[in-house]
Amino acid sequence: MAAEPIPGPYLLYLGHATDFLGIKTSRGLAVFAPERCVGEWRHDDCPLTTGLERLTIEEAVARGARTLVLGIANPGGRMDAAIVADTVAAARAGLNVAAGLHQRLRDQPELDEAARAAGVRLFDVRDAPADLDVGTGLKRAGRRLLTVGTDCSSGKMVSTLILARAMAARGHAAEFRATGQTGILIAGGGIAVDAVVADFISGAVERLSPARGDGGWDLIEGQGSLFHPSFAGVSMGLIHGAQPDALVLCHEVGRTHLRGLPHMPVPDLAECLAANLAAARLTAPDVRAVGVCLNTASLDEPAARAACHAAASLLGVPATDPMRFGAVPIVEEIERCFAD
Repeated sequence: MAAEPIPGPYLLYLGHATDFLGIKTSRGLAVFAPERCVGEWRHDDCPLTTGLERLTIEEAVARGARTLVLGIANPGGRMDAAIVADTVAAARAGLNVAAGLHQRLRDQPELDEAARAAGVRLFDVRDAPADLDVGTGLKRAGRRLLTVGTDCSSGKMVSTLILARAMAARGHAAEFRATGQTGILIAGGGIAVDAVVADFISGAVERLSPARGDGGWDLIEGQGSLFHPSFAGVSMGLIHGAQPDALVLCHEVGRTHLRGLPHMPVPDLAECLAANLAAARLTAPDVRAVGVCLNTASLDEPAARAACHAAASLLGVPATDPMRFGAVPIVEEIERCFAD
């Protein structure tokens, strides 16, 4: 689904962020669309970085930046007074502002006034289409892969992007379908499913990944986790609307509890995969698991390879850290399972 183009290049906003997972939008753009980024803007109390050059607003404008992207995420997706003040300063300096937070840019009176006065635009990436239909579960042509997770922020977007690129590199028609703010900014289109009214989530995904007759694949970015009580509703609607032929399970090695819920442990890998397969069978009776993508950033390389081997042995499908080791083993499993 096409989205209105957001003018680039981008200045990535980290602000006062201290949570590494909370800057995943900025990190995603820096890794997967670095050619569209001029640098990052962060305050002195922010210990994080995307690896791009740190710039002031004035320096970024001088280098051609056209849009400040609020590449941050926080619980509830809201802007505090400091964020609003920074976006106002950016607008007054001549930058458009883009964000995927639940709280809309246009609803900030001071920012809206500053943008109008400066002749710049505000882009709320999380706006969902207004004319969505409910899901039908009707079988549609084409192949679809969905990434699912043991938790939120477990690598689903990264894994889906890398899988799509790995499949394309091996000659497959493969399209990344974005379902979250970061993916939409990278892909240039998509639907933020967590902004869709619950009744229409599965229908939104059916629209996002329509029938295709070229023998190719839609690789659909997963959201949340069936085991996370805050976000399982979005995950379930996405599973049913995707009608996936294939599932890939994503997991961060070493994470002990669900994000934001220290009283709830991360689920067992086998239990999580089984639950996702069972849920998917409602609209995709022949769905099958084709791989596991692990985030092994906390491990050295020998330990990371051992973790991948253990996960593969446990679940009976290839396991890899796509950032470290690539996604070819999973693509080969797809080719083996779906050879026509």
